Amino acid sequence: MMHVLGVERSILGQPWRWRATAADNLAPHDLVTQLLLARGCSPETLEDHRSPSIRAFMPDPSIFRDMDAAADRLADAVQRAESIAIFGDYDVDGATSAALMILLLRQLGIEARGYIPDRVAEGYGPSAAAMTRLAREGASLIVTVDCGAQAFDALAAAHAAPVDVIVVDHHQCASELPVAHAVVNPNRLDEAEGAAHGHLAAVGVAFLLGAALLRSLRRRGFFTNRAEPKLIELLDLVALGTVADVAQLRGLNRAFVAQGLKVMAGRRNPGLAALIEASRLTRAPTASDLGFALGPRINAGGRVGRADLGLRLLTTQDVAEAKNIAAELDRLNEERRAIEATVQVEAEAMYASGRRVTVVAGHAWHPGVIGIVAGRLKEKLGQPAIVIAVDENGIGKGSGRSIPGVDLGQAVLAAKVAGLVVAGGGHAMAAGLTIMADQVPSFADFLEELLADRVTAAVADRALLVDSIHAPGGVTPDLVTAMETGGPYGVGWPSPRVAIGPVRPVRVDVVGNGHIRAIVAGDDGRSLKAMAFRSAETALGAALLGAAPHRKLWLAGRPKIDDWSQRPAAELHIDDAAWAD
Repeated sequence: MMHVLGVERSILGQPWRWRATAADNLAPHDLVTQLLLARGCSPETLEDHRSPSIRAFMPDPSIFRDMDAAADRLADAVQRAESIAIFGDYDVDGATSAALMILLLRQLGIEARGYIPDRVAEGYGPSAAAMTRLAREGASLIVTVDCGAQAFDALAAAHAAPVDVIVVDHHQCASELPVAHAVVNPNRLDEAEGAAHGHLAAVGVAFLLGAALLRSLRRRGFFTNRAEPKLIELLDLVALGTVADVAQLRGLNRAFVAQGLKVMAGRRNPGLAALIEASRLTRAPTASDLGFALGPRINAGGRVGRADLGLRLLTTQDVAEAKNIAAELDRLNEERRAIEATVQVEAEAMYASGRRVTVVAGHAWHPGVIGIVAGRLKEKLGQPAIVIAVDENGIGKGSGRSIPGVDLGQAVLAAKVAGLVVAGGGHAMAAGLTIMADQVPSFADFLEELLADRVTAAVADRALLVDSIHAPGGVTPDLVTAMETGGPYGVGWPSPRVAIGPVRPVRVDVVGNGHIRAIVAGDDGRSLKAMAFRSAETALGAALLGAAPHRKLWLAGRPKIDDWSQRPAAELHIDDAAWAD
């Protein structure tokens, strides 16, 4: 296989390869077409992917099992003005899913109650206590969003209450489903045509339920004398939840994000408008902003603050209240960062070399940051990582992140079947679990035996994929703008990566929290600013900091616009480097 610039082993120990196949390069194409083809787009669907629309990618909601039953039950509740409760998870996907349902029902004349469980006091998902309390307080219908697929005891309690429950989820399911009026989940094991949409976040599934609900009401003549809500105006929520939940941006998800960003730019939602302002964004948000600026602030409420802050922000119509909540979430996000840094240092100290799956546990760790720390460990070690916070009763709450090719959600479900975890599940790239502290060593051994070979194979197949090569002077704002046309980018639709060089370092220093900033000059006489984030203590950081002024490098990374520059300028966000001499 041909290596880009002859790099067979980079500073980070990986080969550089072309993202596109040889067939893609047989005929000349414009830049955007090259990017689309390299990401698996077929020539026949180029135009649909060049400007992804809801119309082009939206399936008939009825293809999903239980969708029509769920829509009809919701339509009954709307027509009968029943008391509806929306039970959501405490992360961004849960908050946006719940907000979408509440805002849609509000436009239909129903003021649904939102309920987000406290991460520490109640844990993940529906509990029997919460279900029976909602029923006792008058709810005749409960819709769980981004949770419920594994809530057997809680939904049994709801059934006994009695109260109807509709589950709207995307997490992996067991062969048996909990008792409910409807379970809408593209990852049901008995799903047929709908399984093709298993990459949807829960908010995407909620949007499809919203479409099915409006259709059911339309057929009943509900909109004869009243305006029908414009569901598309809620796509800003769908975009945020989809990106923040690290869902694959292919097919319908790309359309959700592309169109949702357009809605978000109009700042119709007072809460999102306040959050954008609190995030100090002065331009229209991009897909990257959803994941790195807006999402973490929504998450901060569920991690270290009050779990319902995110939902309250996204559903308020009061501008002043929105600004106050957004400011509080911004403050909590800073607090979360400090807590996260402490847990990360302690977790890294526990890493056991030789293992292919990292499992660490600590007492007094805040359960609200373990998912983020797991992600940091996964990136640093290049292998799946699970971080477990153990409380004073010896009960551990764990969160894991995986690498491509290793299904962590299924592994956790297998551990549950084996009796090693009390509860758990998730999807391929992320999982959560509850475990007794004395079972952690056995659980770690179980995962090691189950996944070691898969991790080894996934790591061996790892390569840095490159889209194009440029001289430093070719990395310009125009190049960035052109490449962004092939977006939105994210998981499953990676942002373009370029290789530049050869370059020599002019100035290299450490800035912020372990970031490397470099000014490099090329043979074309042009210089370029480059950033390598969180890399000061890595092999990449050491190479950049220790490079002799005369020694030349190839750099690979993602061209971006420098937001801190007084005039438009491009910079390179470095992913890897290799010696050019």
